[in-house]
Order: sequence, then structure tokens, then C-alpha cells
Amino acid sequence: MEKIHPKRTFRFGVFEADPQTGELRKQGRRVPLQGQPFDILIMLLEQPGELISRTQIRERLWPDGTFVDFDRSLNTAVNKIRDVLGDSASSPLFVETLARRGYRFIAPVEVESSAVNQVLVSGTNVPASESHSLLEPTAQPDTRTTTLLTAPDEVPPASRPLVRTLFLLLQVMYLCFYLISLGRLHAIEEIMAATVSRPNWIVVGLVVTAAVGIPIRLYLISTVSFNAPRLSEKFVRLFPVIFPLDELWALAPFLLVPQIGYGLALGLTAILLYVPFAERSLILMGAGTLARRTPAGS
Repeated sequence: MEKIHPKRTFRFGVFEADPQTGELRKQGRRVPLQGQPFDILIMLLEQPGELISRTQIRERLWPDGTFVDFDRSLNTAVNKIRDVLGDSASSPLFVETLARRGYRFIAPVEVESSAVNQVLVSGTNVPASESHSLLEPTAQPDTRTTTLLTAPDEVPPASRPLVRTLFLLLQVMYLCFYLISLGRLHAIEEIMAATVSRPNWIVVGLVVTAAVGIPIRLYLISTVSFNAPRLSEKFVRLFPVIFPLDELWALAPFLLVPQIGYGLALGLTAILLYVPFAERSLILMGAGTLARRTPAGS
């Protein structure tokens, strides 16, 4: 009896590759990648994190008897893949070159099939329901139907150093808010006394939330600074606590109304209201990029 192979679909970042139809889609829209470049991409997606040697590619796509400039054809095909994915050889997010040896796909890959839903990470196959421990929060089931927030597959992967730097700066910003506010507590009491009927409640709330926020920010700063693993998972667990705290402190510019006026205070508050969502997006972008090994070449 002929063995029936289940239909497979490879998902990575905002892309989806279907080897059965030979189609590559970006956010649901088909992008032009066919023939040998597409076949090479599928080879890489089948074994993410593993070296696919130039010899393996030649034997599969350029069998004996094929008269072609193999090196030039392969380089052209890989460059085509990178162009379509928005990738680069010098700072790869998807396809990494190992000089004179071959290529490696370095981003997390989710495999969907009619029989089983799996996620491949550095060549390891695990059920999708258990993959969060490896991919952190990015390999969860389709969250677009369960949340109003950005889904993991809706953000592009980004370099981990960039994500960590921006995330660290945001934590330092909040820590400065807390420390400066506590340092100017007497001035804040005077401002509140002139604007609200019960300023003591606001001052107490400021002190309490700052006392909660300072250790959280120090924890996140130390986690990022020392490149601790599973940052995404830890942040997602803290997000329900951090979100209301950050939204409350988005009102901090109004403490400077005598100096900056209501208009600028309102504008800064609007920006700060978005920052918690930016933090979450940064985490998802960083988690969407697999921690890559040291490149052997470029």
C-alpha cells in the first residue's frame, strides 16, 4: 500500500512555506520564490539549526550529469532567498552561512501537518503544545483568536542585542521615574495639594507603586544585563503585574504640569500609555529570533 504523507506547512516569523504547492507567503500574501531557491529553503526548514552542506544541496538539486556552475547557481539561489525574506549574510535572522561548508536556518520553525503539529528548534522535534519551554512564548497556538494584543507571528524577528538594548533602556527609564518622584516627594505633595482635594491618597499610591516597581525593574535590568535565559517567558509572567503599574505611571508627566503645561503632559502621557505594549512587542521580536550559534563564516 502506498504510504500517504501528511501535508506540511512551515511557519517562521511572518512567513509560511508550503512544499506541496511550492508557495511562500508573507502575512498571507504570496511572495515570489520558486524553483531551486524555494527547494533550498525547504531543505533548510526541514532541519532548522542544523548544517545543510553544499554537498547535500548539490546531490539533491543538481544531480550527477547536470552541467552548471554549481557555486554560482547556489550563491544566486541563496541570495534570492535572503532578498525575499529581507535577510542579510552579514547579520542573518534566518539563513546563516558557514563559510565553505553550507547553510543553517537559525530562526524557530513551526511545522503544521494534517497529522501532527510540531515545532522544530535546532533540529529538535516537540509537540506544539509543549514547545513554549524551548521557544518561550512565541510557539503558542494561534493567539489572534484569543487576545487583542499582537500575536507572536505578527511581529518580525529582530536581533537579540538590539531588542535587549531597547528593552534595557525602557527599564532604566521607569527606574528613573520612580527614583526622581520619590526624591521630589515633598514637591509632588505641594503640586497635588493645589490640584486635588485628597492629595495624600495620591502620594501614598505613588510611594506604594514605586516600592513595587523598583525591585521589578532591577530584576529585569539584571536579567537583561547578564543575558539570562528565558527572558521572554519571565516577562510574559510578569506582564499582568507590570501592565497596570506602567499604565498608572504613564500619568507621571502631569506631576510636571507647572513646568511643562497640560498640553505637553498629555502628549507624553499618550506616549507612555503605549510603552507597555512596545515592551511586549520587543520581547516577542527577540523571542522570534533563535539564539544563534557563533558563525563559522559570513
